Amino acid sequence: MNKKKSKLTRLIIFLIIMILAAGGFLAYLIISKNQPTEPEPTPEVKIEKTAEEIKAEKLKKTEDDFKALVKEKYGSEDLVKIIHTDDLVTLSFVGDVSLADNWHIAPKYDSRGGISGILGDSMLKLMKDSTLMVANSEFTVSNRGTKMRGKTYTFRAKPERLKIYDEMGVDLVSLANNHVYDFGKDAFLDMLESFEKYEIPHVGAGRNLDEAKKPFFFMINGKSFAFFGATRAEKNILTPGATKTSEGVFRCYDPTEAINLIKELRPLVDYVIPMIHFGRENSHSLENVQIESAKKYIDAGADIIIGHHAHVLQGFEFYKDKLIVYNLGNFLFNNVTLDTALFQIQMSSDNTDDKTPTINYYVFPAVQQNEKTSLVDGNKKAQIIRDLNSWSVNAKIDSNGKIEKK
Repeated sequence: MNKKKSKLTRLIIFLIIMILAAGGFLAYLIISKNQPTEPEPTPEVKIEKTAEEIKAEKLKKTEDDFKALVKEKYGSEDLVKIIHTDDLVTLSFVGDVSLADNWHIAPKYDSRGGISGILGDSMLKLMKDSTLMVANSEFTVSNRGTKMRGKTYTFRAKPERLKIYDEMGVDLVSLANNHVYDFGKDAFLDMLESFEKYEIPHVGAGRNLDEAKKPFFFMINGKSFAFFGATRAEKNILTPGATKTSEGVFRCYDPTEAINLIKELRPLVDYVIPMIHFGRENSHSLENVQIESAKKYIDAGADIIIGHHAHVLQGFEFYKDKLIVYNLGNFLFNNVTLDTALFQIQMSSDNTDDKTPTINYYVFPAVQQNEKTSLVDGNKKAQIIRDLNSWSVNAKIDSNGKIEKK
């Protein structure tokens, strides 16, 4: 009897355990079913970049890499200016400009109410519409200093005159000439500080040789340009050449230093453009040294030579399919009536890929008269083009001013 009770007890306990286990399992199933499920991961939607976005990113990387390269090589990325344009790329150049207070142009600027008193409307528009506008700045900038002994003409402007360059649309000036030291060392150093203060890029003069020969760079739509200025203008040399330890201009009477600079720049940029102050004053004829040195610069890797100093226009020459602009003469300089011109390089604007842009050269005839420089048309334009053709070596200028190789 006791054995039967024991078996029954064990059976009851077993059944209770099984019921409890089944209940627990059932509760687990119910709870699991009611738990919120993890949402299915949303598939990542890949947004394709547009061709314009890809192009912009490529251009930005190109520009950043170039600024880093210039900083590494020359100490500052401030030596690079970036320009974007959807228009035709136009690089414009004019010759000698003097805004000196003790000379002719600046007083007329004051008395005639500003920039329109010294530049014709169409000329001013051409300059301001240029992608890049370059001039030869032929005066010192200071409120102090003493005239250099032995110089017949000395030019000095107060620093505020540099605002006129902004009104003219000028983006870069060459200081490598024979008038930036007219009032001595103090005025020369003041001039450098003033150009820095007014944030006007400049080349060709400095506190030492490294600074004087330092290039300035532009990147336009992904294409890089290096500019520098050098001078061999004076027959009686008075303007000091910069040395490793002293101020002055970048001289090129011996072209070796300029040649070495071109070779240094050639691997870094797409275009190297030296601006050389040379030639015989008031003569349309070329000196042998102009021809010889310009060709040496092209042999070294320069893409085009821009010349000034003669106070008058001189001709053009193609050498190894590169153009030499021997002299742009006076542009906005004195009270003499004379023929002048704006020279322009025109390049196709979409230059962000590796293809070589289409390049054309143009000259825009003008006249400096009554302390004002204006574009000309009709018979006067035809006469200046005819004269330029007669002075040129192997270049021809058509009636629209386009310059091509004969």
